[in-house]
Amino acid sequence: MRYADFTPYDIVLLLQGLGVTLALFVGTTLIGLAIGLLLAVVHHYRVPGCRPVIVLVTEALKNSPVLVQLFLVFFGIPAFLHIRMTPVEAATLTLSLNTAAFAFVVFRSGIESIDRDQIEAAQVFGLTRSQILRLVIAPQAAAFSVGPLIGILVNQLQVTSLISVIGVFDLTKIGNILNLRTLQPFIVWAVIGLIYYLAAKTLAHAGGRIEAALRKSVKWGGI
Repeated sequence: MRYADFTPYDIVLLLQGLGVTLALFVGTTLIGLAIGLLLAVVHHYRVPGCRPVIVLVTEALKNSPVLVQLFLVFFGIPAFLHIRMTPVEAATLTLSLNTAAFAFVVFRSGIESIDRDQIEAAQVFGLTRSQILRLVIAPQAAAFSVGPLIGILVNQLQVTSLISVIGVFDLTKIGNILNLRTLQPFIVWAVIGLIYYLAAKTLAHAGGRIEAALRKSVKWGGI
């Protein structure tokens, strides 16, 4: 076999793969953060019977390989339940739950970092549970949580590269196709790695600015 030349269409393929990667990352991030926040609130308010289940499930998700989770969701669950699941559906479910497990830990830590005296003082002033959560706990927990969350999300962005193994045509899958066609792995994977690096740096930079803004608002809010 001989080397094949790169073509302008390869750039189109890379952009398409990047679009799939970013779309799945954004979608699963939003879903995962919402689930993680909900779990943290339920855990905080000690809903009967929920705390042990939440801890058990999140620990299992955090401490098992994402690749194994992908295989379980894409191959195991459909075979067990006799249902059909597309690669994108399996990737979305797996990454959303995995993100939720890590987000739950961060949100829980953020909520538990709030001084109990502030909550008791808010209760004395007659604030309802939802008002305390929205006005007292949420702003401070958000400022505390955004830094660790950005670190987790940067890692989750890299984890999206695993979804190519179940047939999702993401950036990594396109890289593999270009590698097989051109037989120039150093160039192909260097470009793929650079794209992931730039995406991660952009996310980290945006997260840093959001964190600074949140901390400044909490400080000036006198909380």
